[in-house]
Amino acid sequence: MIEIKNLRKFYGNLEVLKGIDLQIEKGKIFGLVGRSGTGKSTLLRCINGLEKYNEGSLYVGDVDVKNLSEKELRSFRKDIGMIFQHFSLLERLTVYENIALPLRCWNYDKSFIDKRVRELLEVIDIPDKTNSKPRELSGGQKQRVAIARALAMEPKILLCDEATSALDPKSTKSIISLLNKINKDLGITMVIVTHEMHVLRSICEEIAIIEDGRIEAVGSVEKVFLNQPPALKNLVGQKEIALPETGINIEMFYSQDNASQPIITKMARKLNIDCIILGGEMESYKNSPLGSIIINIPNDGFNNVKKYLDEKNVIWKYFELDEEFLGEEEIC
Repeated sequence: MIEIKNLRKFYGNLEVLKGIDLQIEKGKIFGLVGRSGTGKSTLLRCINGLEKYNEGSLYVGDVDVKNLSEKELRSFRKDIGMIFQHFSLLERLTVYENIALPLRCWNYDKSFIDKRVRELLEVIDIPDKTNSKPRELSGGQKQRVAIARALAMEPKILLCDEATSALDPKSTKSIISLLNKINKDLGITMVIVTHEMHVLRSICEEIAIIEDGRIEAVGSVEKVFLNQPPALKNLVGQKEIALPETGINIEMFYSQDNASQPIITKMARKLNIDCIILGGEMESYKNSPLGSIIINIPNDGFNNVKKYLDEKNVIWKYFELDEEFLGEEEIC
């Protein structure tokens, strides 16, 4: 669906995208993740032609966006919906009129517009707000209207630029649920730019972590989490944990394959070993549980623990606090 090769983008002498290579399959919910200023929003705007790139290629289907004329770009964008952080609704228009705006710009028949808008009001579940103005809506309701407007032309791709950053947690959860439903029911490919880890966990199937204009990690959410690349650590930081002065500290990673298994208690009984649980967390990524637990074990029990975990195919690593990340807060 979207294929990007060696894409480079400059603002004057400043290179903001430094050789991006990426493939996004049809129907996927793909996350572009990174700290502010890494180039993820610029890459998103290159996909729909709002930004011109200087080198490389960016194909949407069989179309190289760079080669499109202004007239061709206008037609091309009919297949790409866009959702923004701050909704971008017209305050003078009602909910109905905001959703209808793209259809009216393309001179669709009035009866078709009415039918389409009322369908979308049902999709976003606020049919009672048809005649309301944006100032009368909550943040979550405004974003629902923006989503309906983005869907008005029946796009094949939906681009979301920090679509939940301006919302409270409850509204964020409802918007994520709505986007998941739209993807499931309509099969629309979604590309979601975010720096919020809870958004990534709740909706994305695959992600690319961008640092300083480069993709430093890419793959399924589970694969990236279990591989623990440096880019992920840079993104989420490291929580401070009080480590014992003796013993060996290891971090064990849990996926959907072993999240429900009592690995630690079984290991302690089988090996007749005491261990201290220092910290950890389990969270749901899309529909898969992922997490890790940090334990401390005696030095003389390490070889047996290593053998046991390897035999059970448990992914683990030595755990040491990195002074560079101490004191940093997790982005989410």
